[in-house]
Parts: sequence; C-alpha cells; structure tokens
Amino acid sequence: MASGTARQLAFDLPHRSASGWDDFLVATPNAAAVTWIDRWPDWPGPGLALYGSQGSGKTHLLRVWQRRSGARLLQPDDLADLDFGALLASPGPIALDDCDGQVPEAPLLHLYNLLASAGSHLLIAGREAPNRWPITLPDLRSRLGTLPAIAISAPDDALLASILVKLFADRQLRVDNAVIEYLLPRMERSFAAAQRLVRRLDRSGLALGRAVTVSLARSALEDEQREP
Repeated sequence: MASGTARQLAFDLPHRSASGWDDFLVATPNAAAVTWIDRWPDWPGPGLALYGSQGSGKTHLLRVWQRRSGARLLQPDDLADLDFGALLASPGPIALDDCDGQVPEAPLLHLYNLLASAGSHLLIAGREAPNRWPITLPDLRSRLGTLPAIAISAPDDALLASILVKLFADRQLRVDNAVIEYLLPRMERSFAAAQRLVRRLDRSGLALGRAVTVSLARSALEDEQREP
C-alpha cells in the first residue's frame, strides 16, 4: 500500500491485538464494547450482551474474549445438546453468538443460572439487545434484562476508511486515496461489506490485470447492487 494512503486515511486508530486473530481497530462505534471486554473478569455480574448489525464486529470480539478467557464458543442450537453435568463439574465461561431469533429458552436459563452460581461468565451477542428478544420465560427475560447490553454501531468514516486501508494492505494491493474517498459515501457501512468489496476488487484487478482504480471501484459497487 502506498505510504501516502496510510498516512492520510489511517486516522491513527489504535490497533487491538486479537490474541492470534487479525488486529482489531478501535474507534467510537466499538470503543464501549472493547472497554467491557478489557474489564473482564471484573464484570459487575455474571454476563454481558453485545449487539449490533451484521458485520459490526461482534463475532470478532467474542473470539478475542474466547482466547482471553478460555471460553467455549457456542451457537444457540448447541444449547439443546449441552452436557450440563460436565459443565457443572467444570463451569468455564461461555460465549454465545448469533442470538438473532428464537433461542432455546430453558437451556439458556439453566446455563445462565449454572454460570452465575459458579461465579463464571456468559457473553452473548446478537443483532438486538436481549430486552428485544421474543423471550417467553419470565425468569429468563428477567435475568437477561440485568445484563449490561452494549451496542456496537455501524462504522463511522474514520473507522471504515481504516478498515478498507487495512484490508487492501493485507492483500498487498496498492490503492490511491481517491478509491477510498469514492467508496466511503457509497458503500454499505459495515465490516462485512468492506470485506466483500475488497475481495471483489482484488479478484477483478487480477482478472483484468489492472490496478484498483476509481473506475474499478465503481464497477464493483454496481455489481454489489445488482446482486440479491
């Protein structure tokens, strides 16, 4: 990547080492969530909820916490088959991702109670805060309602520009400032969209034998919009 691009568009956002994962860029949209992850295990209760749109970085933060805490990373469907006897014998922390719809309520309540009584922790993530989930069990609704619920908002210009610069650099692609400035106001504002666009531009540039230009960026955005 050209050094001018890095100087002008990196915005001096701090990089957070992700314990073996790609660097995590810290900025206003995710700063509160990062602060809470840093506070572990000094949380005021048995758990924490992170919520935000697809591609906002929730799973990345869950994996950072998983590596730091030794937690098991589960999906809601895993709860029905969870071995609670083994968990009771060794009640380590649990990270529960993709809580975006119906969750097995009785197993989740059991899991919450078990971890809370053992002094362990539960980190959950979804697109909505737990108080907006369609929970029917009053006890589960009450317990989830006590968890700090931390929003991760869509990336702002500074963070999104830095993400694009980093993704291009990871692929050893040289891009002009004009490409980043063209993409910012026109692309979907998410980590996932940035990853898709950079992959698409990488493929297109290789196929055409061209550098990544504004013209190529325009074509990539048009292709994105045509796809369902």
